[in-house]
Amino acid sequence: MKSVALVKHKQNIKETLDEGLKHLGGVGDLVSPVIIKPNICTISDDTGYSVTNVAVVKSLAEIILEQDESIPIKIIESDSQSKFAEEAFEKFGYKQLCREMQKAGFDVDIVNLSKSPLVQIEFIGDYFENPELPDVIVEGGYFISVAAAKTHYLSFITGVLKNLFGVLPRKDQAFYHPKINEVIVDLARIIRPSFNIVDARVGVEGWNGPKTRKLDAFILGRGAVSVDATMARIMGFEPKEIRHIMNSYNYDLGPIDPSVVGESIETVAVEFNPPKK
Repeated sequence: MKSVALVKHKQNIKETLDEGLKHLGGVGDLVSPVIIKPNICTISDDTGYSVTNVAVVKSLAEIILEQDESIPIKIIESDSQSKFAEEAFEKFGYKQLCREMQKAGFDVDIVNLSKSPLVQIEFIGDYFENPELPDVIVEGGYFISVAAAKTHYLSFITGVLKNLFGVLPRKDQAFYHPKINEVIVDLARIIRPSFNIVDARVGVEGWNGPKTRKLDAFILGRGAVSVDATMARIMGFEPKEIRHIMNSYNYDLGPIDPSVVGESIETVAVEFNPPKK
């Protein structure tokens, strides 16, 4: 939990992820199923970098299956105001990825959380009280949040923590926007991701642009707070001033000042403009 790997992107995504994982001692012991949550936030990716690139999830799945070829992998997303999950899975290549891996004999599939059965859990949080969540989330497994590096007008940045917002099954997710920081923290406490990755090859100013910044890096770590705090610093922001990061840190979701192995923040940093509300 105490270290974050910051690695420069090589031509091959899988090699880059492997390098980052070596700094951290690998993914560790897997728990079935492996649940991968990419950030598929919209059907219209205006920048080409606002949605998690399927090639990153493909490389991650290959790394996992090299460790345990029999473990099931579920790639998850919900409907939201800016997309239907099924349509987005098809458009951005996730259905094709699953077809290819299933043809090769692997148990890899997509799950639309908006169509999943709901299970009530006992939990009193900053926002939720005994919420109903998709059974995939409640039953658990080895959860990996795979985010893109972006700023956001509501949560200031959107990284591996904000990516958890996409597990909420209701399509009108703007219902939660007035309390988005509390919602993110509660979801982080419930899910407690096992591993976190930010594809920071190109960062985006605004959840869907229009401006982009080339960072040419990946950020990997076990602590969600640590990964997002590192991403914030790379963008020129102070993590302690970002509410959902600081509040998640207070719930022991990773150090806010982790050791960074691999590249230094200074060699990757690019100053972003603060998000406009």
